[in-house]
Amino acid sequence: MSLSKKQSVIHTISGEELVLLPEKCIYWKSQECLLISDVHLGKVDHFRKNGIGIPTNASVINYTRMSGLFDKLKPLSVIFLGDLFHSVQNKDWDLFQVFIKTYNHIHFTLIKGNHDIIHDDKLSAIMDEVVGIGLALGPFYLTHEPLEHKALYNLCGHIHPAVRLRGKGLQSVRLPCFYFGQRQGILPAFGSFTGGYTLEVKDHEDVFVVAENEVIPLRS
Repeated sequence: MSLSKKQSVIHTISGEELVLLPEKCIYWKSQECLLISDVHLGKVDHFRKNGIGIPTNASVINYTRMSGLFDKLKPLSVIFLGDLFHSVQNKDWDLFQVFIKTYNHIHFTLIKGNHDIIHDDKLSAIMDEVVGIGLALGPFYLTHEPLEHKALYNLCGHIHPAVRLRGKGLQSVRLPCFYFGQRQGILPAFGSFTGGYTLEVKDHEDVFVVAENEVIPLRS
C-alpha cells in the first residue's frame, strides 16, 4: 500500500464536498457544518474516580482542539454524532457548559449515542437540538451507530475505526481513520482518550488514515 500525505483531504459524496480534517472530524463545506463524533467528555474524570490514573491533560486536549476548529472554520453549525459525554455528570459537564456558551453564535446539535446517558432535559439546556436516533440532512443520514438508510448515505461514528499498516519487516502501526463504503461512512473518534476498532479494508472502500497532523489517503 502507498500513502499520499495531505494536511486535509476533500472527499466528495453525493455531490457534497467533505473536508476530512487531521483533528479527526469533517467540515461539510456547503452547509458550513462541522461533524464531530465520539468526544467522550468526562471519560478521564470517570476513570480517575475509579482509581485509574489518567493524566488530566487528556481532557484539556479535547477542548483545545474544538476551540481551535471553531475559531478557524467559524462553522454555522456543529453536529455531534453521539457519545459527546462518556457517562454520568461530573466536573467535565460543568466545564463544557461554560465552554459552549462562548460559542453561542453556533447552532449545536447532539445525536445521542449509547454513552450519552445524561437526562434529555439537561442536554437540551445546553444544546440547541437533541436528536434520538438519526438526522436526515441533505443527501446524508447522520447517526451515532452505523444505520444504513434506503435513500441517504449514512455518516456515523461509534466504531472508532482504525487500520493497521505493516512495513517490509515485522514493524506495524495502528492508526485512526475515516472509512467510506458504498452506503456508509464512519468518522474516527475525536476524543483524545479513546480506543479503536481495527478494520479490514476491501478494494471498493475508501480509507484515509490520520497521522502526525496529516490526513493520508490509503491506496491499495
